[in-house]
Amino acid sequence: MKRNIAIIAGGYSSEVVVSLKSADGIYSFLDKERYNLYIALVTDKGWYVKHPGGENIPIDKNTFSAVIDGEKVQFDFAYITIHGTPGENGLLQGYFEMLGIPYSACGVLVSALTFNKYVCNTYLHTFGIPVARSIRLLPGESVSDEEVVERLALPLFVKPNDGGSSFGTTKVKTKEEIQPAIRRAFAEGKEVILESFIDGTEVTCGCYKVKGKEQVFPLTEVVTDNEFFDFDAKYNGQVDEITPARLSAELTEKIQRQTSRVYDILGAKGLIRIDYIIPENGEPVMLEVNTTPGMTTTSFIPQQVAAAGLDIKEVLTEIIENEFELN
Repeated sequence: MKRNIAIIAGGYSSEVVVSLKSADGIYSFLDKERYNLYIALVTDKGWYVKHPGGENIPIDKNTFSAVIDGEKVQFDFAYITIHGTPGENGLLQGYFEMLGIPYSACGVLVSALTFNKYVCNTYLHTFGIPVARSIRLLPGESVSDEEVVERLALPLFVKPNDGGSSFGTTKVKTKEEIQPAIRRAFAEGKEVILESFIDGTEVTCGCYKVKGKEQVFPLTEVVTDNEFFDFDAKYNGQVDEITPARLSAELTEKIQRQTSRVYDILGAKGLIRIDYIIPENGEPVMLEVNTTPGMTTTSFIPQQVAAAGLDIKEVLTEIIENEFELN
């Protein structure tokens, strides 16, 4: 009997448009002979299942089920592909834990930790993971331009501490741009992080681990003529993504080992992706950990899976079936 898989998309942030594209990608990747697939929309207006006929069918939150074509469908598994709240910060994970429904992403604590860039990087730094210098601002807090420049120098990045897809992110080049950039970031998130700029080669590395198996993917090198890897670079094609990255075997292996180590330090599960910047003649610096990475047909993870000579359908099946073994 086929299991019912809900691909959960949407969310409450500006990243909803990216989430919907990822859901379509995952739908195209998953094994339709093995699973019944449904796209479930979790929005601030309600939770619904997208019906092929076009209508939105309400989800019963008490049981995470829906009545489709006159029959109750109980979802057996949740593949979370919400970028931002509530799918990337542990809220949905806690909901599924309470219902006893297995899901694809990291657990509650890891999701909450990695969603807060400042807290995550500060935590990992205690294990010797190189990270950029940063300042965190909570609601109502402020920082002077002089302190920012003294601690972080120019240029620097200002971005929401609890967001992604580069929404609300500014590369600040002058002291006069600092406060407007902070206001812009606060308009997108509840916290703001100011981060030192590191000039170098940007790469990203995906990883997953299941019972008896570890898979760290080839790296992707990110090259753009934009000021940084912004929304247009990520989603409007203003970037070259080179997989595998043009790095030495030694440096590639070093970053892959670091990715695997961070996975274990955090106690991650499912697919994660870690972004790095490599300064010239310097140690790779970790930028951030993504626990619900983009999964469109052109996203980094599918590229890396292909470069590793693997089948994305088999990878996702392994991840799903591993969760059923653990539950």
